[in-house]
Amino acid sequence: MPRPLGELEDAVMTRVWQWNRPVTVREVLEDLQQERSIAYTTVMTVMDNLHQKGWVRREAEGRAYRYTAVSTRAAYSAALMNEAWSTSDNPAAALVAFFEMMSPEQREALRDAVRVVQRDGEPPDRQERPQAPQQPPAEGDSGGEPPAAGR
Repeated sequence: MPRPLGELEDAVMTRVWQWNRPVTVREVLEDLQQERSIAYTTVMTVMDNLHQKGWVRREAEGRAYRYTAVSTRAAYSAALMNEAWSTSDNPAAALVAFFEMMSPEQREALRDAVRVVQRDGEPPDRQERPQAPQQPPAEGDSGGEPPAAGR
């Protein structure tokens, strides 16, 4: 289970996740410097720590490294929620309390996610499919196969 990221680790990972491409320490540094005063060596240390912790992988490019996220922010958030939920002595009560904290938009996102998971977990022949409107059989029609075109 991942430990929550520290403030600076989160700031670095936010950029790596948002940019969704290999990044250098220099790129992250320059973007962070728009918000705060920070040294190159500090960013380099944080990115090395994130590499050691398994959050990013790196590939040498000349004398520098390019860092890439190992997983998504969504996967990170899900792992944190799962860890918090699994430590509860009453998981159902913890979920109810969590749902009560949610905004209407978050609840709608949750409903959408549950529909996706339920659909993905069902065999293909049981999944909901849009159906054509049912029409009653025409007079004299047995309701079997539709007539061939042109008849």
